[in-house]
Amino acid sequence: MKCPICKHGETESGYATVILERQKTTLVFKRVPADVCNNCGEEFIGETISAKLFSIAKRALEIGVQVDVREYLEAA
Repeated sequence: MKCPICKHGETESGYATVILERQKTTLVFKRVPADVCNNCGEEFIGETISAKLFSIAKRALEIGVQVDVREYLEAA
């Protein structure tokens, strides 16, 4: 798809690092599947993957995790 940010590049399948912070919790997910603009580098995470990351973040917040760094796993 045409990048909606720079309007010049096309997005290609790739990976992103996603950082989520809330209250005293910081979560870092590496190698999250994303569409990445080949011109400006903007990363776009799909709705299903975003929902999964937010679900994991909610559980981490509930159990008191302060910092967690993990590689994204499709089945996790």
